[in-house]
Amino acid sequence: MRIRVLGCSGGIGAGSRTSALLVDDDVLIDAGTGIGDLELADIDNIRHVFLTHSHLDHIAGLPMLVDRLFDENHVRPVTVYAREETLRAIQDHLFNGVIWPDFARLPTPSKPMMRYCVCSPGDTITIGHRDFYAVDVMHSVPSLGFTVQNSGGVFAVSGDTRTNETLWPVLNACNDLKVLVIEVSFPDEMGSLADVAGHYTPKTLTDDLKRLRHSPEIWLTGMKPGEEKRIYEQVMKAAPDKNIKMLSLGTVLTV
Repeated sequence: MRIRVLGCSGGIGAGSRTSALLVDDDVLIDAGTGIGDLELADIDNIRHVFLTHSHLDHIAGLPMLVDRLFDENHVRPVTVYAREETLRAIQDHLFNGVIWPDFARLPTPSKPMMRYCVCSPGDTITIGHRDFYAVDVMHSVPSLGFTVQNSGGVFAVSGDTRTNETLWPVLNACNDLKVLVIEVSFPDEMGSLADVAGHYTPKTLTDDLKRLRHSPEIWLTGMKPGEEKRIYEQVMKAAPDKNIKMLSLGTVLTV
């Protein structure tokens, strides 16, 4: 399993792209601004999109992706997997015929270019040789993290979250957890804002990492532009014994 980082920033500017991970060549986890850098041939292979939640930095590229793939004679639609609340949000506020066409009814309601699939916490979606398991996490809107398992092991992504009681038992149950991509958006000095916004800081993240019984590669994502150096230094100071790295655009992870 090959995971290509298309975007891993909490915002844009100075080459930053927001959340998007390409799993092999056909599945996206989140569809932020990072998908805009893909070659057209790479875009054309994508047929599955897992959304962690409805915030714009995680869905901004989705309308343009579906528009690029639109074909009146298509054979395979794009399937979007997410919590019911997330799907309702993008139906009501994005693919509503006002902000963007309703591709769940185009070219015809009986053969739409895009279809929605509710993915609730505890659900497993199997696509080819990979099992995508949905995990409830704690953010400011209903959100999911995901574990993705194949014969080589487990890759996990937290999505946006703050301290929670749901992610860590799932991770600990993955005996072959190889890679964990986890958010940490704000430095410790902005802890009050982080808590309200539903994000980790270095302190809250490293406190939670003490619950993890495994020793995977840990990659940090979702940092606010301009704060990356300070956040990373605070994480490393608080957890010098962990195998922690900062994710960057273009990183390729293999499981």
